[in-house]
Amino acid sequence: MAMKVFREGDVDPRHLQGKTIAVIGYGNQGRAQALNMRDSGLSVRVGQRPGRGWDQARRDGFVPCSPAEAAQDATLVILTLPDELASELYEQHVRPALRPGMALGFAHGFNIRFGFIQPPDDVDIIMAAPKGPGTLLRSLYENGKGLPALMAIHQDATGAARKTALAWASGLGCLRAGVLETSFAAEAEADLFGEQVVLCGGLTALTKAAFETLVTAGYPPELAYIECVHELKQIADLLYERGLVGMRERISNTARYGDVTRGPQVIGTHVREQMQRVLEQVRSGHFAREWISEIRSGGAKLRALHEADIDSPFEQAGSAVRALMPWLQSDRQVDPPSQSGS
Repeated sequence: MAMKVFREGDVDPRHLQGKTIAVIGYGNQGRAQALNMRDSGLSVRVGQRPGRGWDQARRDGFVPCSPAEAAQDATLVILTLPDELASELYEQHVRPALRPGMALGFAHGFNIRFGFIQPPDDVDIIMAAPKGPGTLLRSLYENGKGLPALMAIHQDATGAARKTALAWASGLGCLRAGVLETSFAAEAEADLFGEQVVLCGGLTALTKAAFETLVTAGYPPELAYIECVHELKQIADLLYERGLVGMRERISNTARYGDVTRGPQVIGTHVREQMQRVLEQVRSGHFAREWISEIRSGGAKLRALHEADIDSPFEQAGSAVRALMPWLQSDRQVDPPSQSGS
């Protein structure tokens, strides 16, 4: 069954006019959401602890306050916090401010789907999840365009949850593209699976394995990096812009034949079995529990696995190749963490 798609004509954008919207967290996603909604004529309050996000909010013309203060008297409270931090901050600062009839918004279904946040029964629980990073959400909005988003209703205590969610998405500019209705569970599970199997885990593991295969066979690391990583961007851009068939129509016949004949050899039965295993770990909540346990115990495993790649031959070759392109941003320029937008 096709997903239902909402566009600008399907929404009453005035539903949130004159009401206070609190955005909790001013990282990559929170900043974009707050700015877009403010520019759409909505009343936005930023809840952020002192630090980098607080300073940025002030530079952007907001008067930031604590998360607890921001949530007070708000009609809609939106959590744009990293998954691993959201539940603790919610319990300490947001939960006490919730009142019957208000709405609690999420940019990702993780904490609701896996039970780390359990709101009361008398508030609306809604989601508007732009499918891209905050920087893209903002730049498209500023250019009169929109980023597609997913919308979900977990709890409709007032009977107006869908109106609120769509008005929120409208304020983000996402209705300019289209908003697809789903569920918190489907969004959270598919998002984690996509990150682990393709967008992050699968992609990095595939490129590293290909790089190491060429280097082990005697090819120069820089050549291996150019062929297995550097050129990946053009293919990803073509897939993004034109789809699978459109991409194949714009590469060489040799590359196209190698794609359709050798790709299935690489992604064979064993890989598909491992994908199914990853999906089962996501759907059962095993991964979510493992991740929150990891971060609450100090994150030593995450740090060790990340740091193992910092001075690896893969990264050394990448630095040498990127040095040929001085117009690229400097290595390891990190945006504040945020929800959504894998």
